[in-house]
Amino acid sequence: MEFIIVYLFGAALYGTIEVLCRGWTHWSMLILGGACFSLMYMLSATSLPFILKLSISSLCITALEFGTGCLVNIILEWQIWDYSGNALNIMGQICPLFSFYWFMLSVPGIILCSFMHRAMPLLLEA
Repeated sequence: MEFIIVYLFGAALYGTIEVLCRGWTHWSMLILGGACFSLMYMLSATSLPFILKLSISSLCITALEFGTGCLVNIILEWQIWDYSGNALNIMGQICPLFSFYWFMLSVPGIILCSFMHRAMPLLLEA
């Protein structure tokens, strides 16, 4: 139950952030957002230094974004995003600028996940 709550929370949170920043989202981004947030949740429970957690989180999000982009944008041709205009992009699916954004979003993400680890027992008891 814990990871279902975390996944759904992450999906809703990412969808909300994307709508606020971009004006719209796609249902596939909710799936990706839930997966990324779940990864951050697991990572936040480790004893790794905070900066390393952020770096790993950013790399994992970038890798998941690349895989998802290859599926939804290239294979399925849904054209959800295109980073072709960004410097050093790979196949228009990932680029250093957005990897930096994922790093910066990981700061509040890891902090929120750490808080959720402490609050989860109380939530599950209710």
